[in-house]
Order: sequence, then C-alpha cells, then structure tokens
Amino acid sequence: MSGDVMMKKKKSLDSAPWIWRTVSTVSILATLLLLFGFGYAIKDVIFPEGDSALTTGQETTAPPKNNEGQTAVVEDGKIRMAVIGDSLARGTGDDEGLGFVRRAGNLLKDKGYDVQVLNNLGVNGLRTDALLTKLDEQGVRYVLQQSNFILLSIGANDLFQGGQVLQGEDPPTAEQLAAALPETSKRLQEILKKVKEINPDAQIAYIGLYNPFGDVKELEKPGNAVVAAWNDAALAILNNEDKMTLVPTFDLFENHLGDYLSSDHFHPNGQGYEQIAVRIAQEFQADTPAEGSGN
Repeated sequence: MSGDVMMKKKKSLDSAPWIWRTVSTVSILATLLLLFGFGYAIKDVIFPEGDSALTTGQETTAPPKNNEGQTAVVEDGKIRMAVIGDSLARGTGDDEGLGFVRRAGNLLKDKGYDVQVLNNLGVNGLRTDALLTKLDEQGVRYVLQQSNFILLSIGANDLFQGGQVLQGEDPPTAEQLAAALPETSKRLQEILKKVKEINPDAQIAYIGLYNPFGDVKELEKPGNAVVAAWNDAALAILNNEDKMTLVPTFDLFENHLGDYLSSDHFHPNGQGYEQIAVRIAQEFQADTPAEGSGN
C-alpha cells in the first residue's frame, strides 16, 4: 500500500467521529423540533385562546384537572361562540378562511356585541358517529363548556358520503339516500343530548342542510327529498329541547347554487358562508328569527 493511500485512509478514519457527531446532533435537533411542533399543534385544543380577530381583551385560562360538571363562564354580556362538526363547521371552500362562524361573529360585532370566537372544532369528513366519540374528548368538552353560543354542523357526510355520490356511475335513488336517515337522525339526537349535558346553559344552533346537487338532473329530486326529510327530522328533535334552534339553509342555496357553492360543488364559497352567517346572527338576536327555524 502506497503512502498516499495510507494517508487518505487515515484522514477518512480521523473524520468519522465528526460525521457521527454531526449526524447525531442533527437527529437530536430534528426530534426536538418535532416535539415542539406536536406540542404547538395540540395547544389550541387543550388551551383554547379564541379568535384574536374578534376578541378584545380576552382572557385565557387552562382547563382544570377535572372540568366535569363545569358550566359556561360568567354572564358578562360577551358572546362566546364555539363551532363543532364537519367541514362546513371548519369553513372548507371559503377562500377567505372565515367560514360561517367568524362571519357571524363579525356581523354580531357590527351590531355592537362583544364577541369572542373560541376554537373551531370542525373536522373535514366528520360523520355523526365520529362526532359522538369526539364529544368525549376533554379538550372539546372544555371549549364547549366555555361557550354560550354553540354552532353545530353535521349530517351531510352521512347522507351524501362527503359529496362522493357525484362520482358514482349510477346516481343513488331517493330510497338509497333515505336509507341512512333513521340511524343518522338517531345519532343527531344523541349528539344534541350530549352537547346539552356538557353545557346546559348555552344556546345551540344546528345548521340545517341544503342540497348541493339541486342542479344535477339525476340528483335533484332524490337530493331534495332526503334533505327535506332530514331537516324535518332535525327540527322535530330541536323543538323538544330548550335553547336549541335550526338555522335553515335549504332555501338559501336552492336557486343560487352557482353563486354560493365552491368549485368542489359541495361546500359553500365565501358568499354562501356569508348567507349562512346572516341567518345565524338573526338566530342569536332572536328578534327576527329566520323562517323555518323552529322559534
């Protein structure tokens, strides 16, 4: 072995510890960054801070170790809004990212109310069975307990498979769509009962369904039939409870799907969410309840 080769091999062996130290350091830093990101991601759920765009001088408190039985916060005239449910609750399709909850908050703020929007608990694709489970989570229960105005959107994914009915070769019949009604409406009743148990003092507004396929020839009639039956069932449930109302949306979208739907033909766009927000603001004020709301 020549002297040059031996020299190169020696240099390689000398640099090996540095390489391992560098790799180890980078790995540790990456792990710490991952842990920090995970903690930051769950912070909003465990320690809700509200929507700064709608809040003035808000206070933030951590959930107590045992928050069972805790009721809504003090009566100080402030509206504390929480939203839970599916992608409509989350605001999917709104290019401004406001959704109906922040838009309703802005409308109420314009009316002179002191509004605080707590965490948005909407989840894309959520169905009634998953929401029932979600209501057992401590972070979710804490947010609802801190609210005095709870908005709920659920049911569309159960009936329309999250909009996937458009992708099938054979459109479903009214009977096929209606097959999900009995179990889904039963779970809606359980959801409302559980929300009321979590916070018996809050006003609860359920966002009624619209038919996003009213301009699709094969789905117009079956879609209208199942949505009407669902809204009737929901209204019957809500009418049996205090402080619960239905925010009707069917008539809002019926003849304006091209104006109010986003490009996915399922979720509202900004204009559509604004229309729903107007109805929500009316429901809260209660002096001009929307037609068909059950008030």
